[in-house]
Amino acid sequence: MTQVSPPPPGPAPAPAPQPHPLGCLRVLDLATLFAGPLAATMLGDFGADVIKVEHPTRPDPSRGHGPSKDGIGLWWKLLGRNKRTITLDLSAPSGRDALLRLAETTDVIIENFRPGTLEKWGLGPAELHAVNPRLVLARVTGFGQSGPYSHRPGFGTLAEAMSGFAAITGEPEGPPTLPPFGLADSIAALATAYAVMTALAARTATRRGQVVDMAIIEPILTVLGPQPLWYDQLGYVQPRTGNRSRNNAPRNTYRTADGAWVAVSTSAQSVAERVMRLVGRPDLIDEPWFATGSGRAEHADELDEAVGHWIARRTRDEALAAFEKAEAAIAPVYDVRDVMTDPQYRALDTITEVQDPELGPLRMQNVLFRLSETPGAIRWAGRPHNADTDAVLTEAGLSETEIATLRATGGTR
Repeated sequence: MTQVSPPPPGPAPAPAPQPHPLGCLRVLDLATLFAGPLAATMLGDFGADVIKVEHPTRPDPSRGHGPSKDGIGLWWKLLGRNKRTITLDLSAPSGRDALLRLAETTDVIIENFRPGTLEKWGLGPAELHAVNPRLVLARVTGFGQSGPYSHRPGFGTLAEAMSGFAAITGEPEGPPTLPPFGLADSIAALATAYAVMTALAARTATRRGQVVDMAIIEPILTVLGPQPLWYDQLGYVQPRTGNRSRNNAPRNTYRTADGAWVAVSTSAQSVAERVMRLVGRPDLIDEPWFATGSGRAEHADELDEAVGHWIARRTRDEALAAFEKAEAAIAPVYDVRDVMTDPQYRALDTITEVQDPELGPLRMQNVLFRLSETPGAIRWAGRPHNADTDAVLTEAGLSETEIATLRATGGTR
């Protein structure tokens, strides 16, 4: 992917309209932790001019999440990449007025305040669309804009619990298990970016913007598959099965002779047959139950014993090489150290290097996908709090006097 030199320590330059496919878009990111901001990052990765709006005295909490280096939060370097940073107190009249000025030339606003908060500040859809009828307002909350839970505080953890994800994750006799990362938030971020692009596509026909109502509890339920349909039609409730699947077998993690772990999948019938031939149990292929994934899942103990015994007598590299030669599906169980050195990830430039004025070279995940004609790029990592306020407000038409008045009245720093 295209490597772009980092911006100088001063104000970040406004993105050029091309060659990036979203270079014609301006996005205001008013959101925090984590679905809304990540959606804005995805748009910025393909050229959108994303302006991160933070409170003058309370920076985005992601700046303080997780490990830091030299007092600088590393999570922010990822989440804040390709964004210019300004400060506005939206609850102050002068901050509200400044945001409305910015909204006049903005395509998308992403926010995740509790329902009613923007309206309380005079920044609801009615006020925003009055100054810019073409604006797309994406509202990302735990439970959506309506319903009995809409005013509750909502985080991804609650969505992971309420969606049914935790109930099916973990060992059969163990407790429900939550993921150790922002799974629901990340899925909601992908869905929000998709929703925003859908709304922008509709705008080309209607010439009007609209409101996106994204509830974090919903996208994760979608990716969990047909559980509601199974329950509706059969009364079936999916149980916890650990690493196994009720839909196919063998499907598990297995320990190798050198103490490593590998994962095997046999979702395709042909792959399941190759695995059993490889591990020396072709006789099982002729069993009537072997002909379907669900039938094999009912005999997972026998299949796991055969595969696990074969793998346990070989090193990880030996097992991987044998499965690859047999055209059977296997992968090593990696931690982040392995990810950073894997040749496939290197070939894809999945982990790429970004030059940062504060911390020097940084390695982080690259843009989400590759486009052959208009690729995305990481133009810079997350910038300091309040780094671009003057530049952005000047672009919006505010004079030096107006910006000074904004500071004097507490609307910005």
